[in-house]
Amino acid sequence: MAGNSKGVVIAALIANGAIAILKFFGYLLTLSPAMLSETYHSISDTGNQVFLLIGIRYGAQDADRRHPFGYGKAQFFYSFLVSVLLFGIAGWESAKHGYDALVHGTHEAARQPTIPFTDITLTFPPVYVNYAVLIGAIVFETWAFYKARKELKRQIDVHGWSGYREAFRKTSDVTTLTAFTEDFIALAGAGIALFGIYLSRATGNSVFDAASALLIGLMLMGFAIALAWENKRLLLGESMPADDEQELRTLIAGWDGVDELVDFRTVYFGPGEVMVATEVAFADDLTADVRPDVIDDIEAAIREAEPHANRIYVEPVD
Repeated sequence: MAGNSKGVVIAALIANGAIAILKFFGYLLTLSPAMLSETYHSISDTGNQVFLLIGIRYGAQDADRRHPFGYGKAQFFYSFLVSVLLFGIAGWESAKHGYDALVHGTHEAARQPTIPFTDITLTFPPVYVNYAVLIGAIVFETWAFYKARKELKRQIDVHGWSGYREAFRKTSDVTTLTAFTEDFIALAGAGIALFGIYLSRATGNSVFDAASALLIGLMLMGFAIALAWENKRLLLGESMPADDEQELRTLIAGWDGVDELVDFRTVYFGPGEVMVATEVAFADDLTADVRPDVIDDIEAAIREAEPHANRIYVEPVD
């Protein structure tokens, strides 16, 4: 899973880095509020991918004395950091700039574009610069979104989830989830900016450009909160989904020689890394020399039913 997630993140990093440069160049030429919001957005997304790659690399370290269960939760932390710092900052700056443009008005839309730091004046309307940049951004983001969607769809099929909504609530692969969400927002943001700039061009009223910048910022902040909430549940040590847990409970409780399932707990220690700990009371006629073999069989059955269960503890109790 880590390899698939890394490929998704690298695709998004390449796309967002190229798009950030294009959007910033477009903003310098036209001073469009929507283009500035989109520049913040793409710079944020580029930084996001760097943090996610750090999380993947750090989380892949082997367990040691200080971290006996490994470093898998590092991906949860860095994904949380992405949602709070980068998404939040980009959203706030975008919304603030759009609001200021709405309140104080914008008059740059009619400005004749010039190449920065030169005296060269371009001969085409400035709106064409934004159109070209945003259409290029949509092409790049579509490629990155396709990669993220493909990986998330694979996980949905593996787990038998009903769709993206259930995957958003249950997946432990927050790296792919974050990349998928970013790419979706990036596509939506580019579309909103393109529409707002077009309306400003068609009507001669720059309020549509400014309003699209505000809307992009609010959208970013909304998704930042949603992603932070999803990462919080895993940072705090969430268990497996209830229906998946119930399958394992039923498996153990119905095992030949198990008299009672006394306790059962699960917790995620990283993307696709689950610890299963259970206490069972064996039947009185199950002798002590047979019990270790029964425990081995139960652990093997749990591992077969839940491939992500890489740490399994079955403890006999009186």
